[in-house]
Amino acid sequence: MFKVFYCVLSRDITLALRRRTDVLTTLFFFIIVVSLFPLGVGSEREQLRMLGPGVVWVAALLASMLALERLFAADYDDGTLEQLLLTGQPLALLVLGKVVAHWLLTGLPLVLIAPLVAMQYHLSASAVWVMMAALAIGTPVLSLIGSIGAALTLGLRGGGILLSLLILPLYVPVLVYGAGAVSVSAIDIADTQPYFYLLGAFLMGSALLAPLAAAAALRISLE
Repeated sequence: MFKVFYCVLSRDITLALRRRTDVLTTLFFFIIVVSLFPLGVGSEREQLRMLGPGVVWVAALLASMLALERLFAADYDDGTLEQLLLTGQPLALLVLGKVVAHWLLTGLPLVLIAPLVAMQYHLSASAVWVMMAALAIGTPVLSLIGSIGAALTLGLRGGGILLSLLILPLYVPVLVYGAGAVSVSAIDIADTQPYFYLLGAFLMGSALLAPLAAAAALRISLE
C-alpha cells in the first residue's frame, strides 16, 4: 500500500513540476495579497501587528483554493482517474497521495515563506514561529477538506464557484484558530496550546475522514 501511495505522490509532483506556472501562481498570489494589504491600511505598526495574522491566514486559504479545482481535473479529463478506480487499490489511499502532493506543492511553500511576509507586519520572532507552526498544521487540513469539494464538483460547469461555496464555510474554524494562535502568542506563548490542540484535532479528523469522503464523491462523479 505504501508503494501505491508513493507512486501517486511522486507522479503528481513530477507532473506539477513540469507545469511550474501552476505552482508559482499560488505562491505569487499569496505574496501579492499579503504585500498589498499594508499599502491599503497604512503603516502604523500596532495596527499591522494586530491585523497581520488574519491577513496571512486568509491569503493562505485563498492561495490553497487556487489549485484545488485542478486536483482531480487533469486525471478526469485524460481517463487516468477511471483507470485508478479499476486498479483494485483503496481509492482513499490514492486520494490521500494526491492531497499530500497538493500540500507539498501549495501549502509547504507558504509555510516556508511566511517569515518573510510577516516582516511587513512587524511581528515578533515568537509570533513568526507560532505562525509557521500553525500554518504547518492548518494548511494540510485545508487541502484535505478541499479534496472533498474538488471531488464533488468534478466535471461540473462553474465548478470553481461551487467549490468555493462548498468548502469556505468548512475552512472557517481552521482560519479562526490558526489566526487566533498567532494573535494570542503576542500576549503569552503558553496560551497558544489550546489553539494547537484544536488544530491538531482538525488535522487528525480530516486525515481520517476526508480521503474516505473524497473517494466516495469521486465514485459518484464518475458514475
